[in-house]
Amino acid sequence: MSLIEDLKWRHAVKAYIPTKKVSKEVIDSIVEAARLAPTSSGLQPFKLLVVENQDLKNRLAEGSLNPDSMRDCSHVLVFAAWDRYSAERIDTVYDFTTEERGLPKGRFNDYTDFIKGVYLNETADENFAHTARQTYIALGLAIAQAAELRVDSTPAEGFDNKLVDEVLNLKELGLKSVLLMYVGYKDTDRDWLSSAKKVRVPKEDFVVEFN
Repeated sequence: MSLIEDLKWRHAVKAYIPTKKVSKEVIDSIVEAARLAPTSSGLQPFKLLVVENQDLKNRLAEGSLNPDSMRDCSHVLVFAAWDRYSAERIDTVYDFTTEERGLPKGRFNDYTDFIKGVYLNETADENFAHTARQTYIALGLAIAQAAELRVDSTPAEGFDNKLVDEVLNLKELGLKSVLLMYVGYKDTDRDWLSSAKKVRVPKEDFVVEFN
């Protein structure tokens, strides 16, 4: 099926079948789509945490606006961004890139010096605002991949970030939670959106053309 048909098929599921699990192969494919997402300067300034453990899901659900979905879905994907940029983080990414491409170490020093001059002169909050935005690109691709595989999902911002960070020890990793994605199979009897018409703003109201 085409991507457009996949996107027409999906919706943000509101209730999941707790006993129906998504295979590791499918989860790995969704994760890979997120890993391949484009990011600013190719830095990939975030990590993806995959939570299947039921006890952890139950603890995380205490701060969710839709706790039943978090508890009942098969997996919770947590998009957690770098808390801030550092010279070491930037150098690590570019050293790895040059090594993988068979280029001499330091090949991109002029560019990394430039972005260090930008990011390292910003506040931690300004850094995090930038790294957090990168996660939304990855989330979009993960949602699209799930739809292609006919796996249900729900993007979520309605959760207690502090609780998630504490439960998953993100501070120790230099990360802060940004987004969640619930993955599983919808319970059509409880998911009120299952039978609802998909509605989006009409194209003529959505697009502004300059011809």
